[in-house]
Amino acid sequence: MYIIAIAWLFTASLLSIGQSSVVAGVLTFLFWGLLPLCLLLWLIGTPARLRRKARRERTSVSEQTAQEDRSV
Repeated sequence: MYIIAIAWLFTASLLSIGQSSVVAGVLTFLFWGLLPLCLLLWLIGTPARLRRKARRERTSVSEQTAQEDRSV
């Protein structure tokens, strides 16, 4: 997946270099390269983030019940 992100940023950088002014190049890189890529990576990473959150909650609950069992 990261190879696609690198290729996309490379393509966006080539497009931005070909612009007529520096401002147009920076805006091209931001709006055609960086922002869409960040959104895509965030959307693709959502299931993994949810799994990590659920795993953390399960471990914290199991640790709490283990501490309660030891205190009784």
